[in-house]
Amino acid sequence: MIRPLASLLFGALLLPVSLGALAAPFLNAPAPSMLERRSDPTLSSAAFVVANPRTGEILSERNANRVMPIASITKLMTALVVLDANPRLNEMITVSNADIDRIKGTGSRLAIGSRLSRVEMLHIALMASENRAASSLARYYPGGQRAFVSAMNAKARMLGMWNTKFSDSTGLNPRNVSTAHDLAKLVAAASAYPLIRQFTSAQQHYVRTGKRQLHYRNSNRLVHDADWQVLISKTGYIREAGRCLVMEANINREPMIVVLLNADTTGARVADAKRIKTWLESGNRSALARTTAFNGQ
Repeated sequence: MIRPLASLLFGALLLPVSLGALAAPFLNAPAPSMLERRSDPTLSSAAFVVANPRTGEILSERNANRVMPIASITKLMTALVVLDANPRLNEMITVSNADIDRIKGTGSRLAIGSRLSRVEMLHIALMASENRAASSLARYYPGGQRAFVSAMNAKARMLGMWNTKFSDSTGLNPRNVSTAHDLAKLVAAASAYPLIRQFTSAQQHYVRTGKRQLHYRNSNRLVHDADWQVLISKTGYIREAGRCLVMEANINREPMIVVLLNADTTGARVADAKRIKTWLESGNRSALARTTAFNGQ
């Protein structure tokens, strides 16, 4: 079905991040007809949204207001908060014992004592979901991790993400929760940041820590697929969240925001994204023939 999305979704693509302009909520829309329901894609993810950020339309959705853990999708907000602070991107940051994952017990290729620039930490946190990089970015924020998490939640409110709550910068904490609707707003806001677009759509990246060179690959396998033109991407997984994916991609010569939450496996998550692409390219959906008015902005 088509529903109008907040002006946030198209305004964020065209303008620098304006916190007041990005806070508009979703508009109300009439219930879809049975014909429109039949046209929606059949997906395995527990919740999803498909939206056109250029027109502001939500093309399809399911359980889009259900509050759920979001795992490493969190790192998109981490990047927004880091970049909003306008820090020195070439400042060196050191991984410490405070960056060890004591929630899920995951490992990391960044050894304690590793030193990378802030921009390199941001790159591998976004592209490869490097948890110690995301943790260290929060530690080096003015006021430390507590101030950083407060800034994440303040940013969420400014973006109109009313059903979102952050508890850490990595997404390892299952108390990081949001909805598919809110995450569509986050992706739209992230579109205004060239570094986020660059880093999340990169296929691979090398970093050097001391004498070691580490090779990272994008955690979204669709970035490596020649059939896809991915503009922004972030994956996520913890047990409580399932397999999650948010991205913006050009499909049928249109930018599309896709939010997929709580798929059972990585393969199911990828299959859902491919079904959406096929659905958008089919040209046989009566729902897409209907236009939607915006709220005057």
